[in-house]
Amino acid sequence: MPGADSAGEAVAAAVESSVVTRTSAPPSFDVADFPVPHGREEEWRFTPLSRLRGLHDGTAAADGSIKVDLSAPDGVTVETVGLDDPRVGRAGTPVDRVTAQAFSSVEKATVVSVPRDAVLSEPVRLGLHGEGGVTYGHTVFDIGAFAEAVLVLDHTGDTARAANVEFLVGDGAKLTVVSVQDWDDTAVHVTQHNVLVGRDASVKSIVVTFGGDVVRVHPRVSYAGPGGEAELYGLYFTDEGQHHEHRLLVDHNAPNCRSNVAYKGALQGETARAVWIGDVVIRVQATGTETYELNRNLVLTDGAQVHSVPNLEIETGEIQGAGHASATGRFEDEQLFYLMARGIPADEARRLVVRGFFAELVQQIGVADVEERLLAKLEAELAESIG
Repeated sequence: MPGADSAGEAVAAAVESSVVTRTSAPPSFDVADFPVPHGREEEWRFTPLSRLRGLHDGTAAADGSIKVDLSAPDGVTVETVGLDDPRVGRAGTPVDRVTAQAFSSVEKATVVSVPRDAVLSEPVRLGLHGEGGVTYGHTVFDIGAFAEAVLVLDHTGDTARAANVEFLVGDGAKLTVVSVQDWDDTAVHVTQHNVLVGRDASVKSIVVTFGGDVVRVHPRVSYAGPGGEAELYGLYFTDEGQHHEHRLLVDHNAPNCRSNVAYKGALQGETARAVWIGDVVIRVQATGTETYELNRNLVLTDGAQVHSVPNLEIETGEIQGAGHASATGRFEDEQLFYLMARGIPADEARRLVVRGFFAELVQQIGVADVEERLLAKLEAELAESIG
């Protein structure tokens, strides 16, 4: 196993090559088109279904509440629309039963629009604070052609939530999305992020997961024209009893597009579980594609388990380049020795190694108050794990 610690009996990491890159059931907005999963299906084999609080089997009625706090600069519009609005579902269709259940359980969607050519001076911020029970949602962010925007999605509180989020990125537009999962330890969150990248547009997504009992985030990217770029970054710190699962699909369906994926995670606690699935498909018509995906995991305590599964499916040889890498391991003794030899105490040396492990991804956020909050959260987690 590439990059794994030879003594890692406590590390159950898997890098598997014989995994299909697309779900067994065809995409659909109708929950009835998906059978109830039992855990043997490829797309559900790592997920603890018994902890989804009924989101997967139709028993979770929408009986909860969620506090919504939306702030946006002038010029940004917010609408509540019917599900027949042409913008709803344009970026993608639910690919599993839970997200189809989310669509079938709502009557309206929220559409947040950034007008053509607008360059936002401040981020659009959407805060969702769970106040108990089960909640469903559907949100569309429509970014006009040649606009530039930063979106911050902040999830806190307690709920069992299933949601679809769409990002329509117009031609020549630039979008940065920061999605923070900082739920209470009892929360469950299953969400699909569909991104449609316009011609010569660029998207940067940063998914940060700290909280929740079970969190499953499914970003999916496709291209509406040539020249699009997508950067997908992720950071997760999985603690005792938590299950964090990130499943990505980049569908290169247009020529001369680029994608780069980099996710890093740290795990502590005997029952900490993390899953990263990275699928990239390069279709026949996607000549000139350049893509790379990377996943790194750092195991801090015995018993923690992480599954890392990169997949690359290439249907044309006329590409610029494609590759992937995955590694899971413990602290490197050489790094610790180097720091301790310069008078740094062992506990502080270990903290520095972990900070350095995440530093590159934290810097990708680009929103100062969000970076500061996440660094503080990381420090708190390290204080608990390292002492």
